[in-house]
Amino acid sequence: MLQPISSSATARGSTLPDAVDFLIDAQASLPKADEKKPFARCPEPPDFRVKEAFKQSLATIYKYTQNTVAEGLQALWSDFQIIFERDPAARNWLEVLLCYPGLHALVWHRFAHWLNLKRLPIIPRLISALARFLTGIDIHPGAVIGKGVFIDHGMGVVIGETAIVGDYALIYQGVTLGGTGKESGKRHPTLGKNVVVSAGVKVLGNIQIGDNVRIGAGSIVLQDVPPDCTVVGIPGRIVRRLGQRLDPLDHGKLPDTQASLLQELLKRVERLEKQLQTLHIGSYRRTLEQERDGDSTCKSSPAPENSYQNDVYTV
Repeated sequence: MLQPISSSATARGSTLPDAVDFLIDAQASLPKADEKKPFARCPEPPDFRVKEAFKQSLATIYKYTQNTVAEGLQALWSDFQIIFERDPAARNWLEVLLCYPGLHALVWHRFAHWLNLKRLPIIPRLISALARFLTGIDIHPGAVIGKGVFIDHGMGVVIGETAIVGDYALIYQGVTLGGTGKESGKRHPTLGKNVVVSAGVKVLGNIQIGDNVRIGAGSIVLQDVPPDCTVVGIPGRIVRRLGQRLDPLDHGKLPDTQASLLQELLKRVERLEKQLQTLHIGSYRRTLEQERDGDSTCKSSPAPENSYQNDVYTV
């Protein structure tokens, strides 16, 4: 006979993990049939509270399954609608359904993620590999993707196993949400809501990206970013916060050292030319003054008498 369970055990099954654990424990506690006496009397029926706990556990699993499917369909509908809000090239629903690889990748991923939650082996990874082959977007089945996510263009996007992407995130091509090393556990970034990740961005490690963050193209982010910030550069640095610029090295106003050097050289050449011109003018003036002084000296002094002529006349 099964041992009566305590009153606290009947509360088990309120959540999915508790329901599954209870069913496993209950199955393990069932008496095994005697192989030597196959026609022996069946064990006594289980306690009434055990039956109620079984019912509650099964109801929890059914409710969780229904909620998961409903949430998945709602997320897909949000993924479809957000495309028209963020992409001016989206003209009609048929074009979006057939020609947007980001939407296709999210459809495949949500199905693979649902199977992964059920701990089904191999098949979720096969679906992920198929989606990568068809769309060029690699999303691990274990990644958690919020609703209303838009992957624009999408080629080369990689999202790791423990990554979390918040609702209404915008991800462009070439983005990597990856890890740093071979550590286990949570090793990929977490993106908040309304995050914009531009083309070629690498967000690496178990870091937190706050809500409403914008990451400039080609940036590499290795540290946490608070909400309502703009990040650019390698490594990524915060240049705007709450709409105010924090760093004079703005993304579109980075200094050009070569241009600055050429401008300084041109200014120096101009100064040298002015100095040379001043020196030439001064030397020319001095030359003119010397010539004038020489002419005046020649005019004021009388010419010397010709002694030869005097000698001739005297002879």
